[in-house]
Amino acid sequence: MTFAHWLLFCGVSLLMCFTPGPAVLLAVSNSVDVGPRRTVFSSLGSVIGIFAVSGLAMIGMGTILSLSADAFLVMKVVGAMYLIWLGIKRWRSKDPLIGNDAGLAPVERRERKNWQLLTQGLGVSLTNPKAILFFSALFPQFIVPGEPLWMQYLLLTTTFAIWALVSHAFYVALIALVKGHVVAHAKLFNRFVGATFIALGLGLLQARHKLG
Repeated sequence: MTFAHWLLFCGVSLLMCFTPGPAVLLAVSNSVDVGPRRTVFSSLGSVIGIFAVSGLAMIGMGTILSLSADAFLVMKVVGAMYLIWLGIKRWRSKDPLIGNDAGLAPVERRERKNWQLLTQGLGVSLTNPKAILFFSALFPQFIVPGEPLWMQYLLLTTTFAIWALVSHAFYVALIALVKGHVVAHAKLFNRFVGATFIALGLGLLQARHKLG
């Protein structure tokens, strides 16, 4: 993988991680419930889940690549189309960045141990069906056939995991600042992310067409 391709992967990962999902919402909830410092345990659990899910996706890609180069090419095209679909869905979305009640204190403050927070974060990542679909769609676009898959797995997954931790820290800090006065509408953000995914998917489809 060239440095330029890695930077492109960083950009896509950044957009995906900063688009709030279950892991981000869990981090926000835990930051209010048990405090920002202990929220790191649920975020670490989410990262462990990311490595597990991306590992499963990488095993599937390795199997397909070993069977047929044409099948791997088809997988890349399908992955590009999935990214376009994600972009369209995000463009049309009216969902807020974070819920209106994300910065409000819970009715009852529950004390949970650190291992429970870690397990909670792990469970959220492992039970998110969109995660393995996303990794299966994104990773093939950056995999270099013929190079060791495990090294590429470590590079891509570690990069994504770092951005995930950064996004969690960002939203936890944001909630601490706004204290419940969160922006309910994020139309511009949704359209920016959607357009980026659509452009990426179309660009990848065009590259596949030229190669064919």
